[in-house]
Amino acid sequence: MSDTFDQPGQPDFPASPNFSAPPAPPAPPAQAPVEAFSFSGRGSEYFRIWIVNLLLSVVTLGIYSAWAKVRRLRYFYDNTTVAGTSFEYHGNPMAILKGRIITVVLLFGYQFAFKLNALIGLLVLIAFMVAMPWLIWRSLQFKLYNTSYRGIRFGFRGNAAGAYKVYLWLPLLTFFTLYLLTPFTHQRIKRFQHTESRFGASHFSFDGSVGAFYKTYLIGFGIYLAGFVAILLTIGASAYPFVGDQSFGAGHVFSFVLVILALYAWTFLMYPLFLTLMQNLIWNHTKLGEHGFRSEMRWGRMMFIAFTNIIGIVCTLGLYTPFAQIRALRYRVESMSLHPAGSLDDFIADNEPSGSAMGEGMTDLLDFDLSL
Repeated sequence: MSDTFDQPGQPDFPASPNFSAPPAPPAPPAQAPVEAFSFSGRGSEYFRIWIVNLLLSVVTLGIYSAWAKVRRLRYFYDNTTVAGTSFEYHGNPMAILKGRIITVVLLFGYQFAFKLNALIGLLVLIAFMVAMPWLIWRSLQFKLYNTSYRGIRFGFRGNAAGAYKVYLWLPLLTFFTLYLLTPFTHQRIKRFQHTESRFGASHFSFDGSVGAFYKTYLIGFGIYLAGFVAILLTIGASAYPFVGDQSFGAGHVFSFVLVILALYAWTFLMYPLFLTLMQNLIWNHTKLGEHGFRSEMRWGRMMFIAFTNIIGIVCTLGLYTPFAQIRALRYRVESMSLHPAGSLDDFIADNEPSGSAMGEGMTDLLDFDLSL
């Protein structure tokens, strides 16, 4: 066997230890698996929490409701899991109670002022509107700071100026434009909430466009209008006497009541549709660092859950409420998934707290929850 490459019409290349094939390109990094959210809460477990919270809140004239909220959220967070780990809630009931007292005082002051004098009532209303963005901003800080995952706290870096822009100026502008700016304002609010949120040292981002919000609103409104017209043309036609017939009997009264009930039911069914469209739009355009989220809610499924929940609540005189909340929350949570751009363990390690005292000092600063 020759030590050369014998190729017809080609020169012979002597074998040499320096001659070798080009190195193979490095293998692409393995794609991190999609991490689905899961919810393990059960209606029977939550019923016990719900009924105790309800009874103690009534007995204490609402004072216990702050502790009730902490128990409820801790149960929900403890049973919400992604990548094998659940979330934690660290809210302080006294901070929640403080926020509720402030809110109640403002609302009662508003009602009392208008009964006393229209001008004083207007001034109180203006003061309430001016205070509300600041209260919402502080509430957002409180809620995120008191949420953690794998021992790492969430946070909110948005400032009061941004809160006043999206919670005061834009809603006022929307009102004076006859609500034509509603999708625009909604997009700006969600962008403010998501882009200013963080997990440890990593920040969320949101790239949902204003056009996507207008499209979603138009789809929802178009479906609602089509159903509204269909009900009027079918059931509604029998609610009025025929042309030339001046009688208006019991059958027409029944049809008229049926139209009202059908319109009410259709309006109610639009809520799960809009909720589905919005959750998918918002979370499908949200990222945490390079990691994406995916929401795959389906309107038909959400509508079925909402419809059967309301039947269960009515038939049990409200006792089915905790079971209904668990069913709806489970579907919303389990429609979500996290799409890591790399190793989630490395990402978590990069966000480990540095051990500074800043976190401890933030507790007093954020010790407030509007809790509406």
